[in-house]
Amino acid sequence: MSINGDLQKNEVLDRLYKKIIIRLIPFVFLCYIFAYFSRVNVSFAKLEMLADVGFSETVYGLGAGIFFIGYVVFAVPSNIVLSKVGARLWIAILMISWGIFSTCLMFTRTPTEFYLFRFLTGVAEAGFFPGITYYFTQWFPGERRGRVMSMFMAAIPLSGVFGGPISGWIMSVFNSNQMGLAGWEWLFLLYGIPTVLLGISVFWCMPNNYSTAKFLTDAEKRLIAEELEAENRIKDQQCVNNSILGFLLSPWVWYFCVVYFFIEMGEYAIGFWMPSIIQNSGIENLNHVGLLSAIPYLIAGVVMIMVGRSADLKNERRWHLVIPMLVGMLGLMLAAHFSSSLIVSMIGLTLATAGVLTALPMFWTVPQSLLGTAAAAGGLALINSIGNLAGFFSPYLVGWIKDLTHSTDIALYLIGISVLIAAILILRIPKERFQTK
Repeated sequence: MSINGDLQKNEVLDRLYKKIIIRLIPFVFLCYIFAYFSRVNVSFAKLEMLADVGFSETVYGLGAGIFFIGYVVFAVPSNIVLSKVGARLWIAILMISWGIFSTCLMFTRTPTEFYLFRFLTGVAEAGFFPGITYYFTQWFPGERRGRVMSMFMAAIPLSGVFGGPISGWIMSVFNSNQMGLAGWEWLFLLYGIPTVLLGISVFWCMPNNYSTAKFLTDAEKRLIAEELEAENRIKDQQCVNNSILGFLLSPWVWYFCVVYFFIEMGEYAIGFWMPSIIQNSGIENLNHVGLLSAIPYLIAGVVMIMVGRSADLKNERRWHLVIPMLVGMLGLMLAAHFSSSLIVSMIGLTLATAGVLTALPMFWTVPQSLLGTAAAAGGLALINSIGNLAGFFSPYLVGWIKDLTHSTDIALYLIGISVLIAAILILRIPKERFQTK
């Protein structure tokens, strides 16, 4: 094809993928916001719940973390089921299920009930993120997924931007046992019901793949098929174990499990403990805690999208991944060392949140490009499930250390070191593994 012909095709593809992004991303973005709400809303409920039901910091840390044991149990089989029955049906079932289980947390009165409902919520939500990650491989070629993953995962900081103030407002307004419910009970109820309704709407808003999308013409579907088939042929030739369970034999899959675990240690320390860190720096009003917690997430959302765009334009992944992790490590160290100073602590939390959250979408572009078509569903789910074990260890570690020392400082230092380890492991990966073209 001539240069002019290549330029014309690229322009057509740019318009086509922009059309797909506009149609798909806002809805799955909204779904992920509620997924993240159900995962971390206990961080705000904790501010009143522990005193009401008599839980220790360690019980809270274990309950917050046991959610992720459900990830390990269910993420891989969930993605395999999704690849068989289709994304629309399976994502709808998952969202309705975790919305119900998350709402049931309002009935918690004992540690056992807390652990059980958190575990079941984790089982239901386990398949969502790896399912959507796999779903994107059915629409977008590798060189376009950096921006797509960044836009999708910007739901994490945006959930913090809105979730913090909304959670603080709910617990402030509903703090006088209205209708017999405490503020933290209203919190679980008012987040759970919209999740169920959103899950039902998946049936109308989410096509299984490009071939069933009514908003695409036949010509547009052929263009997407050509793009994906060309990429998949290359991946399948390079992938030694390209079968539905072949990912289990890939050393790179297990290596990425370890890398992702250390990155997630940072994310979940921030997600589950930021309100407590802000409160401990001298802010008692829950509305103010919520508003302050939105600042790091707001800045992180902007940085995440900018870095994702830069990575795609420059076709560079390694330093777009490593530099944010180093910034995240620095932020955690600052938040720990100056925990009694609100201003410096907020600067540290902002750097930590922006750095760690920006690293997440950059990370996922690498294993997506590595796995063959048959192994992708299980491989992505395994990396996600093993990595999310950090969601168990990180909050439990912070809670245990806080009970032991009456401070989160040492825990934040340890979490910062874990993010540094992830950056070192990324730098040890051969440069060609980061190429998407």
